[in-house]
Amino acid sequence: MIWSGVRARLSPFFILATGIALLAVGPALAQSKPATYEGKAVRIGHGKAHTVVRTDANGKLTSIGVAFTPGMLDGLPKAAKGADPDFPYLLAMPTKGPKTVVDHVVINWESTGHPPSHVYDVPHFDFHFYLVSHADQMKVVFKDEKDSGDPSQQPPAELLPVGFIVPPGTAVPQMGVHGVNPSAPEFHNQPFNATFIYGYYNKQQTFIEPMVSLAFLKSKPSFSGPVPRPASYTKPGSYPSSYSVKYDATRKVYEVALEELK
Repeated sequence: MIWSGVRARLSPFFILATGIALLAVGPALAQSKPATYEGKAVRIGHGKAHTVVRTDANGKLTSIGVAFTPGMLDGLPKAAKGADPDFPYLLAMPTKGPKTVVDHVVINWESTGHPPSHVYDVPHFDFHFYLVSHADQMKVVFKDEKDSGDPSQQPPAELLPVGFIVPPGTAVPQMGVHGVNPSAPEFHNQPFNATFIYGYYNKQQTFIEPMVSLAFLKSKPSFSGPVPRPASYTKPGSYPSSYSVKYDATRKVYEVALEELK
């Protein structure tokens, strides 16, 4: 009853000013700790996967990734003889949180791997972080897989990291052409564990792609590696300088993440 009496004597201006001050403090308080935003989960194999966007205490973007349960590595589909061994799974980005250069993610389960032989022809996952809309991704067409060697599909030098090339034989419909690093260990008689690829279509960057072998994931790794950066990007925004492939034994979850964004 004492408070009600005091409140009755407060001026309307004081009450209004106090309310405005509280509203101003609200967003600041909301930014006082790191935040995680998650996309809708999709079932893959015996597990689930979803996109993850993380920010620091100041609301700055720190990572863009895909989190998944261990069950995703089991019960995966196998292609019938002569059928396409690639199984794509579309993941939407979180509806809340900061916008990123990534429009959506497609996890491609390569059940028997893909060319070149003795390099990527083992079961693995391609984590495609697309910079274009899904509708534009579906419009990617080629006459032949060798189209990636055609001058019309060779990106300008400033869009390729130093040392990367776009060789013939990497043009994939509804995906793009692939820029690879021929100095990567898997091209020099080393086992393929994890690697990083850039994707293009009509001379523009269309995706960025960590590739990870099934065997490496099953080893429950704690891996981080650098991401070679081109001189410029087709789409303005923050891009990774490193990526990671990690298993969190406490949470029992894997995460493949683009990190050190700038």
